[in-house]
Amino acid sequence: MDTLDRIGLAGHPDRPAVVTPDGVLTHAELASRVDRLARVLRGRGVGPEVVCGIALERGADAVVAMAAVLRAGGAFLTVDTELPTKRVAALLDGARALVTGRGLAGRFPVPGPTVLVDEDADPVAPLPERTDPRSLAYVSHTSGSTGTPNGVLVERRSLESYLRSAVRDNDLGPDTVALQLAPPGYDASIRDTLAPLLAGGRVVVLPRSALMRPQELFAAVAEHGVDTILSTTPSFLTFLSRQEGAAEALRGVRLVATSGESLRPFLAAGGRALLPGRLVNQYGPTECTMTSTRFEVPARPEADADLVGTPLAGVVVRLLDRELRPVPDGEVGEVHLGGVGVARGYAGRPGLTADRFVPDPCGEPGARLYRTGDLARRRPDGVLEYLGRNDRQIKVRGHRVDPAEVEAVLLTHPAVTGAAVTPATDDQQRVYLVAHVTGELAQVRDAALRAHLADSLPPHLMPRRFTRLDRFPTTRSGKVDRVALAGGAR
Repeated sequence: MDTLDRIGLAGHPDRPAVVTPDGVLTHAELASRVDRLARVLRGRGVGPEVVCGIALERGADAVVAMAAVLRAGGAFLTVDTELPTKRVAALLDGARALVTGRGLAGRFPVPGPTVLVDEDADPVAPLPERTDPRSLAYVSHTSGSTGTPNGVLVERRSLESYLRSAVRDNDLGPDTVALQLAPPGYDASIRDTLAPLLAGGRVVVLPRSALMRPQELFAAVAEHGVDTILSTTPSFLTFLSRQEGAAEALRGVRLVATSGESLRPFLAAGGRALLPGRLVNQYGPTECTMTSTRFEVPARPEADADLVGTPLAGVVVRLLDRELRPVPDGEVGEVHLGGVGVARGYAGRPGLTADRFVPDPCGEPGARLYRTGDLARRRPDGVLEYLGRNDRQIKVRGHRVDPAEVEAVLLTHPAVTGAAVTPATDDQQRVYLVAHVTGELAQVRDAALRAHLADSLPPHLMPRRFTRLDRFPTTRSGKVDRVALAGGAR
């Protein structure tokens, strides 16, 4: 039995494993339900290289289904059932089986068997003693921030290695109480769910509506004794930190791990002081099994740099120039990721796979690297400093602009609770910056915001326009939706 088969078996049988508003599943109950559903799935043809969609609302059933597909030897593809039906159908393209519930049955047809997670079916097939580590484990779609979402194929060996690192590096154990924040369909939800369970801890799963209301979220953290948050975006963390009672509510959280966006604005605004426990900045694309590097943010952080740390066990980070030659330490290069976390490629996209997954010029024969499109430099201590995208650079009057730098200074204004900077183009094709801000700004004029920025920033970093919002639009993964912001600013 490999690591992925031990969900529900790592903790004490009578201790809670999954906590929801509807009740509690112990580790023994979780293991029993996973085993039963896995046998049903196996009897319906789910096994190695078979992609099984999971269309379930947030809750214990979704956790059971994810683990059961793995136990059957198949690969899961989880979708967010709150998305439009046509969108879900497009994401499920390639699935050959489906696990869903009675209330959703028939809404998402796939060319294969549909199994109801809550049906009373007899187990019909034995389970494999072991599944090939190179078999497919899950399919997760890219967020769409760089184009059309593509299904990324991740193998079992990659998932196993990552989960072992997540448990070890984050000191997860039987006493861990983790809050599942990431929405279904995003790979961060896999970390949220499986890592604590494999450590013998518990996962608290709440409705999305509760997660979006800060006071409800704070109350749940207190009620359930949540001490670990493995997946949050800096935007959401900033939003929470500006709410009344945030410091008290987060006082007992021993670990917060962020990813997906620059952490600099949050740090520059003094957010680190609100988190007495560990703060970890994670970096890694979907194509490399969630996380490739991590950085333990000190109590007194360096707020003017995006530090993403050092590689996880089994991960290779190479900074290369355009000719795929290593750049010296301290020089800027494109981040190429290799090692055990590199995915198989994109589902049904051999051309794109060949373009993004390239041979490792410094590795063993057959070794591959994922070309991230991100820029970074390596410091003398080995820590990577993230410098943005090489294909999304903003240039204003010939100067390369990092929006995070402007956002960080805006957040130090006492009336600003959120900031996002996007580019725009005027009728003379000149690029300029638009600053989108939230907060109590009715009495704060643009001139006052410019004066505040002028104390720290050069003229080319000064936004030409300011827009005031009640709240930022966000993607389903919790990131600020900069595409929507940029569109609204035109």
